[in-house]
Amino acid sequence: MAESLKNKTIKGLGWSALDNAAQYGIQFGIGIILARLLSPDDYGLLGLTGIFTVICTALVNGGFSNALIRKKDVTDDDYNTAFICNLSMSLLLYAVVYPCAPLIADFFNREELTSLVRVSSLGLIIGAFAMVQQTRLTKRIDFKTQTKITLVSSTVSGMAGISMAVMGFGVWALVAQQLMSHALRTLQLYIYNRWLPRLRFSTKSFHELFGFGWKLMVTALLDGVWKELYQVVVGKFYTPATLGQYTRAKHYAKLFSQNLTSVMDRVTYPVLSSIQDDKERMTQAYRRIIRTSMFITAVALFFLGAVSEPLIYCMIGPKWHEASTYLPFICISSSLYPLHAINLNMLKVQGRSDLFLGLDIIKRIISLAPLFVGAFVGIIPMLWVNIFIGIIGYFLNSYYSGRLLGYSSWMQLRDIAPSYTLAIVISLSVWFLKYLPLSYWIVLPMQIALGATVFFTLCNVFKMNEYKEIMEILKERKKK
Repeated sequence: MAESLKNKTIKGLGWSALDNAAQYGIQFGIGIILARLLSPDDYGLLGLTGIFTVICTALVNGGFSNALIRKKDVTDDDYNTAFICNLSMSLLLYAVVYPCAPLIADFFNREELTSLVRVSSLGLIIGAFAMVQQTRLTKRIDFKTQTKITLVSSTVSGMAGISMAVMGFGVWALVAQQLMSHALRTLQLYIYNRWLPRLRFSTKSFHELFGFGWKLMVTALLDGVWKELYQVVVGKFYTPATLGQYTRAKHYAKLFSQNLTSVMDRVTYPVLSSIQDDKERMTQAYRRIIRTSMFITAVALFFLGAVSEPLIYCMIGPKWHEASTYLPFICISSSLYPLHAINLNMLKVQGRSDLFLGLDIIKRIISLAPLFVGAFVGIIPMLWVNIFIGIIGYFLNSYYSGRLLGYSSWMQLRDIAPSYTLAIVISLSVWFLKYLPLSYWIVLPMQIALGATVFFTLCNVFKMNEYKEIMEILKERKKK
């Protein structure tokens, strides 16, 4: 990569990582307090409302964000057209969700869901005002500004949520926290961006943007539906309290998997799009991104799964013990998320949104298997099957991106094998400590200390390239 592009990428990755770390770090700290104040049932109810929010958000976006980022010469008409489409779709969907809320409540046999769905879905409209604004910052690889926005919105909304939880508002504390976060983020985006949308619609822009983006929208919709179907299965066939346990476990896994995936996706997509015509240069960058991201993800998630029981006990208490049994399985399957995302990113960069959509349809069909297992067998068997489905999905994703760039699935596996080997050794070394006849308050620090010792020792003894590269990047950033 050229020096200027390399610096731009490193800077973008640094600020994007800080943005996500700020968002999830603050949410993590606030979440610990809220989990101690609220019950698994409260979180289960929030999880049920989130099912519809995730799906509707994919429709509101409509793939316009990705289309705008990929397009080299974006006009003001393009931005205004995307804004009008986002806002119109959000209003339409809210008009559908509002009268359907009682049906949702009846399906899950929880009357309070009617008002919860209606109020929480207001986030769709608020978010529609922010989509183009955030896309403008992402296209400029300006994650420094997004970090500032995140710090304010996450902190203020989190404190409001805690205050409401203390006053006994229950699940409404979580809903208010989400809506306030959306509102503060949107307001700040307008302040920092200094761009105001106009009600100016261009048919030409719509056809160009939607022509590329609609396939990504359908893919995002399918992805949202299938991910949330797990919530539906757990919420329908078990109890909201069990769903609360499941969503807590997913939340902690997301801190590493989807956090890193989001960082890599937001930065690498605009960067790789800028060199999409230089295949050799792009392949080198692509390989480097996979090795580095999977090194971080594999080690972090396998370690998290290994310390899950003492960690959850110490952080949010014994009432969440069930979540600690789900977390190791979710961590294993989640470790593949960045690998999925990077391979699919390459299809978007190459303009192959048709392959992107086709692959997603195939994967969603085979993903029905764990859902049936969850409904009729149990949650743990469902999580086991989900791991195997994730492996199959990897080979599907990497096959076509490998053909386009000459970087096959097996070449990728050779590159990431050292990272997974390191992750397994570290996780096994700390896993057995939980069986010591000691308090978890003693076991957890012991696990963290041993895991860090094994990590640094093996990285230095075997001179792992990924470790050296990350250290060099950190040194470069420190000098600046």
